[in-house]
Amino acid sequence: MVGPVVIRPATADDAPFLAEMLAAAALWRPDAPPRPTDEVLADPAIAHYVSGWPRPGDVGVIAEEGSDAVGAAWCRFLPADDRGYGFVAADVPELSIGVVAGARGRGIGRRLLLDLVSELGRRRIARVSLSVEIDNPAMGLYSDVGFVEVARAEGAATMVFDTTATA
Repeated sequence: MVGPVVIRPATADDAPFLAEMLAAAALWRPDAPPRPTDEVLADPAIAHYVSGWPRPGDVGVIAEEGSDAVGAAWCRFLPADDRGYGFVAADVPELSIGVVAGARGRGIGRRLLLDLVSELGRRRIARVSLSVEIDNPAMGLYSDVGFVEVARAEGAATMVFDTTATA
């Protein structure tokens, strides 16, 4: 991987990479073995974040370094009868994010988050939510970017970002 990191919109062709990043996000601990993507996609509680990508309303961004995809952030509206871990309301999309192991700690996740929430603001989507385990270092990043904790249960926090708030 060489060159500057470029952030671009996610397309239908990115569905396999989004699934890889979903698997990375589902098992984020550095000492944990990677979870196979097909295993993640077999779990309906996780797979609904990417299955059928893109659906109407889906928004995502991809970070590329040279010709390699190195990270992704995306969000999807989920209905109340198929809630995700960070569900707040049916009109609030849930955000997922992943960065490949070798590219972490370089600000790529922050860039992805900022670009995605900016795009949501342009689309007049007022809020976006996510779920994060409370011992995940990314929780600090989410707070720094402007996500606010709204609930906590079973070792995870639900956080919401208001795209209409001014800095």
